[in-house]
Amino acid sequence: MSNIISVTDLVKKYKDFTAVDGISFAVKEGEVFGILGPNGAGKTTTLEIMETLKELTSGEVLIDGINVKEHPWEVKRRIGVQLQSSAFYPELNLVELLDMFAAMYDVQIDPMKMLKEVALEDKAKSYVKQLSGGQQQRFSIASTLINTPKVIFLDEPTTGLDPQARMHLWEMVRKVKKSGVTIVLTTHYMDEAEQLCDRLAIMDHGKIMKIGTPATFIKDLLKKGFKKEMKPEPANLEDVFLNLTGRQLREA
Repeated sequence: MSNIISVTDLVKKYKDFTAVDGISFAVKEGEVFGILGPNGAGKTTTLEIMETLKELTSGEVLIDGINVKEHPWEVKRRIGVQLQSSAFYPELNLVELLDMFAAMYDVQIDPMKMLKEVALEDKAKSYVKQLSGGQQQRFSIASTLINTPKVIFLDEPTTGLDPQARMHLWEMVRKVKKSGVTIVLTTHYMDEAEQLCDRLAIMDHGKIMKIGTPATFIKDLLKKGFKKEMKPEPANLEDVFLNLTGRQLREA
């Protein structure tokens, strides 16, 4: 697979503070690439630069071969960005929002078909503020796909969701990947990264500490002699919860 994103010596400074400190990595076409790190590591800033929402201080970012600093509008046509619920116009319902975004991109869409893809066809006339957290996240992902992007960016897409909604969103991400779209995501959930990501970059203090597959990370740690204090059980509390309450979505 060829690289659809190339980041070289990327730096972002705010006066004397360096948020992103000379990082380099590439994302392959069609993969799910995760950027992990504690709060303040620089992962969201890195995403926002790739999304053309923030200007870089130095270095280079190419998306589909296009320089984000020199040609931001050409990049915008090729990407989809997950919006938070507060970013949607509150006076428009879901169909009207999708139609508005389609008009902005100058593309034709079937809003009901898009809503059906994310199990929201029964909420077509609802406003975003009336949706549950999981519904808002699903609608947000639907909105990223309006312009048939080559790359979509998801920033902590399952934060605050219950286990059923989280698993449903995971299936959505896998479905989008199968369609050939490249996905870049950040998350604080390590199990989510392990389940969804083909490769990961772990950041701290504005630098990339390591890049690799989840399986490689784990094997490398075990080779160093790492052992957990307690032997993990073959099931966890989330498995218990889902077994007792079911895996179907629960939405008001």
